Amino acid sequence: MIVACWSGPRNISTAIMRSWSSRKDTFVTDEPFYAYYLKETQNNHPMSEKIINHYLSDYDRVVNFLTDEIPNKKNIWYQKHMAHHLIDVSKIDWIKKCENCILLRHPKEVISSYTAKNNLKSVEELGYPQQFAIVKFLKKSNQRFKIIDSADLLKNPQEVLFDWCKKINIKFDESMLHWEKGNHPNDGIWWQHWYDNVINTSGFQKYQKKDISIENKYDSIYNESMEYFNYLKGFK
Repeated sequence: MIVACWSGPRNISTAIMRSWSSRKDTFVTDEPFYAYYLKETQNNHPMSEKIINHYLSDYDRVVNFLTDEIPNKKNIWYQKHMAHHLIDVSKIDWIKKCENCILLRHPKEVISSYTAKNNLKSVEELGYPQQFAIVKFLKKSNQRFKIIDSADLLKNPQEVLFDWCKKINIKFDESMLHWEKGNHPNDGIWWQHWYDNVINTSGFQKYQKKDISIENKYDSIYNESMEYFNYLKGFK
């Protein structure tokens, strides 16, 4: 079984990858389209050149890898994906071979966190349009999918993970609630730049609602993001 989880940036996607990696029957892969995305967009991210040289950067070759045999003779292959790494959302027929999950976070929280470190130019950078396209494709293909709001998961990890496992017909494992601190062997080589919070955790952190305000210049991106977010939340 392949479990593909499609998140946007500034979410708890790495913590969820940690959760799945705790299962003895599961192999995890970290953002397999990142090198392809960097090569195509030429975005100046930390370690861009190293990432492009280290990983597969051709879209079709990445897809072939992701739909091949599960590594290490495991039963489940958990794939952590960034939805915005899908540059051409018309080429996603392969995801019909996966159990797909859309991981959401409220746009206000995402934009606040994202703009603290990055210059935000469009809603596409946040992954909401790509998540919408994935759901639209899966609905048209009569494929089931799971929608998870990260706030719900942080409030009650066991309940949300149990429901997710039940939906895809596998047994929930309590090991998914804990993991070892530090970087993990299947982390992308970019972990040292982006995983400074998660490497100090051994479980999901409690959800904390914050009083957030975002700059007026992001109003149009926020409003567009909310349209996608509310639509996707409707499938929960």
